[in-house]
This record gives sequence, C-alpha cells and structure tokens, in this order.
Amino acid sequence: MRAISILGTSSNAGKSWLTTALGAWLRRQGVKVAPFKAQNMSNNSFATLEGGEIGRAQAVQAIACGLRPVAAMNPILLKPCGNGRSQLVILGEPGEVIAARDYYQKIEYLWEIVADTLEGWRDRCDVLLLEGAGSPVELNLMHRDLVNLRPMLHLDGRWLLVGDIERGGIFAQAVGTATLMPPAARSRGLGLIVNKFRGDLSLFSTADIHFREHLPDLPYLGTLPHRDDLQPESEDSLCQLAETGGDGPAIAWIRLPFLSNSQDVQPWLGDRGVRIQWVERAADLTGTRAIVIPGSKNTLRDLQWLRETGLAAAIQRAAAAGVPVVGICGGYQMLGDRLIDGDGAAGDRGDQPGLGLLPVTTTFQTHKTIRQVEARWPSGDRAPWQAYEIHMGQTIATEPLDPLLWVNESDRDRPEGHRQSNVWGTYLHGLFESPAVRQALAIAAAIDSHLANPLPWQEQQRQQYDAMADLLEAHLNLEPIRQYLDLPQ
Repeated sequence: MRAISILGTSSNAGKSWLTTALGAWLRRQGVKVAPFKAQNMSNNSFATLEGGEIGRAQAVQAIACGLRPVAAMNPILLKPCGNGRSQLVILGEPGEVIAARDYYQKIEYLWEIVADTLEGWRDRCDVLLLEGAGSPVELNLMHRDLVNLRPMLHLDGRWLLVGDIERGGIFAQAVGTATLMPPAARSRGLGLIVNKFRGDLSLFSTADIHFREHLPDLPYLGTLPHRDDLQPESEDSLCQLAETGGDGPAIAWIRLPFLSNSQDVQPWLGDRGVRIQWVERAADLTGTRAIVIPGSKNTLRDLQWLRETGLAAAIQRAAAAGVPVVGICGGYQMLGDRLIDGDGAAGDRGDQPGLGLLPVTTTFQTHKTIRQVEARWPSGDRAPWQAYEIHMGQTIATEPLDPLLWVNESDRDRPEGHRQSNVWGTYLHGLFESPAVRQALAIAAAIDSHLANPLPWQEQQRQQYDAMADLLEAHLNLEPIRQYLDLPQ
C-alpha cells in the first residue's frame, strides 16, 4: 500500500476538496483507493451502515472512491459543543465530553488507536489518502500531531501541499510551510498545488518560476481554478459559499452558533427557481417563503440564542402566518413544547420551553442513536432513499400527530417525525435528498418557479466527483503522483 498525505498551508485551503477529487481520479485509473483522516473536528457527521459516526467529509470521500463509508476512515472525531469542550468519538463510538486540555493528555493513547487503524488498511487498498488538518507546521502543536506528518511518516508515505490563493500571500504560505517542515518529512513532497484561483489563469503564468527559485526540491503541479458548481460540501459549516446559491424565492436556513450537519442544504443547490439564504438575524426572515432550523450540537444553547436574537419570535410569527417551518434533528427538538437535559448529554444542562410549534417533548439521554434508514415520502414520488439519524434526544408527541414520513429499518416500516399543518419535524439527515420532499416543501411555500433536479442525489454526487477529477487532469501535472504509484501513462 502507498500513502499520500494531503496537507494544507492553512485551514480551508482545500484539503477535503483535493482528497475527494484525487480519490475520484485514482478510482478512474483502476486503483483501489480509500480516504483516511486520523482526527477530525467537525459537527458535520455521518452514520455508517454499522451505526458508527464519522466526519461527513470522509463519507463523501469514500463515495468518491467508490467505497462504503466505515469508521476506520476517521478513527477520531471531535464534535465541539461549547465552553471549550467536545464530544470524543473513537472508531465511530460516541464517548465522553472532554476539554481541550484533557484531550491533549490522551495524545499517545489516541495515537495507538490511529496507528492500529492505519495498519488495518495495509491489506485493504492500494493507496490510502491521508487528509491533514489546518497547517502541518503549527510549531506549538507539532509535538501533539496525530493527523498531519505523523501518519504519513508511519506509513513511509509522501505528501502534497495545497495553498489557498484567495487568502493572499500564496508564495509565503507555500515557502513558509515547506521550509518549516522537519527534515524527515521535507524530502517527501510530491508537489505543490495552488487552489481557488479566480479570473484569468494567464496572470499567474510565471508562478512556476518563482516556486522553483524558492522551493527547488518541490515540484509545482499547477493551479486549480475555483468552480462554484464543484463544491460538494463544507466540512466545518463555516464556508458559506459552499452552502448558498440559487435564484428565485428564498428558503431561509438558520445559521445556529452550534450548527451541525449543514450539508442537509446541499440537494437544494442542484435545483432551479429557488434561493438558499442562511440567516442570523430576525430581519433577514422578511419575505422568505419557508424556514429550516437545522441540527445543533448544543440544542439548549442554540434555542436560547434564537430567543436573544429575536429569531424565535420571528419564526413563531412566520409559522402563524402560514409560512412552512421545518426542523431537522436539533431544529426538530426546538419546535416542541419542552426540552429537558438534566445531565447535559447534548450540551448545556437545562429544562426549557421550546418554540411551541409542535406538541412534542424531548428528553435528552446519554445513549446516542446512530443509524441508517430507508426513507419514504407518503405522497407523490414514493421512491425510497437513504437517510440517517444521529441524536441524543427522544421526542414524544403529547397529542395525536401525523407522521412526516415513513422509514424502513430491519425490514419493518415505522412512522418518523411529525407534521402539523405547515410545521414539519424530523430526525432524518438527508431529508431533502428526495426530490419529492423538496417539491412538497416548494409547493407548500408557494414557490411556483421551483424545478427539482430529476436525478437522484447520489447520481448528482457521482457526476460532481467525476467533474472534479476532470479538473485535476485539465490543470495539474499529475506525473509525480503517477510515478510514485507506478501508474501507467
């Protein structure tokens, strides 16, 4: 097995994007390739078929590689939940909520888990793509490294370095990062890639000369132009560009401070005649046709934020006026009458009234539900699709309610979620991957211009990953990668 580490000059330089694209390209070369990220910090997560929880980015990369996502692709996941604390997920299993200082006391124990998982990949694939995190040369953190250089050196691998030209100072980014690497790692570079270029690429035509002058031992592989249509998902919910778009009447998505699983918005971006607008102020809800409250890693804290910003009252007024309001996971819990978390299982301890838009009560507990299901919309196009649940609350209706949809689990159908008039609530991530669901919400919101993409969401994803691989072939010199992997010309 060969290993290639995808390192970045900074956070959000494009490591996840490049790992996805490279995985798709290698799959097309007939290579059995798999993604790996030793440690991820993200509230965008995915439920594997076995009931494990991993970073959503690694699930996307697995699909691009033609594989089913498994926990061994992301052995350590940190899910921030406030006050400098994160839930620690190890090999897919949720564990303790831990402070940063205490986490760093566990580094060597966690490295043993990472190393064992790396060894398990040796006989399972031809190439392992190791995605890094942040910068590999944060000098105050290098002795605690689990995710950048240490896994690559453990596997005797090589690295690629990607820099973000949008941030400015691309030459300083690249030269500084490569120069600060320890000698054992510095000589293992396969090449440098400049990412996110906008405009006329000919204006950057002399870049290779400057890079060769200051980094003579690191091949310059080329510059990737930014493509708005080739941004599959945002890993950390901070890259608003990857989550916003469209033209037409607006559906407002609430950008909660502890937002999780922001990728639930993605299927809308392939449709026409509707605009996705992320909002943080009550005034921004004016004129929107529908409102979606997404998932949260600290539901009670985010519910309090809704009240403090005036968004809670604005959402209640909109619902009373007939505007469709949809809650997903934590957002579903907020729609209810009461939320009880006596142990702080899902963030802050407390007992709060909800928005009162659904007659349901949520009680949080330490057991975490993580499962994939097959979902079915009860009307229109009834084609089933795959969705998943990741939550620590149990939500019970306090009066009779219609189910929102149906799911099949272990060959048994059961109702899922609730609806009351124009208010929908569900625990399912992937709700909008069904064109029928998006069409139903657009009709309820009187968005006559909406035209759902008829392709299944999974097929849209596959086409996007192939287009990302095409972009690599069109703009990069991939010869150093071919030579390292002994790929035919």
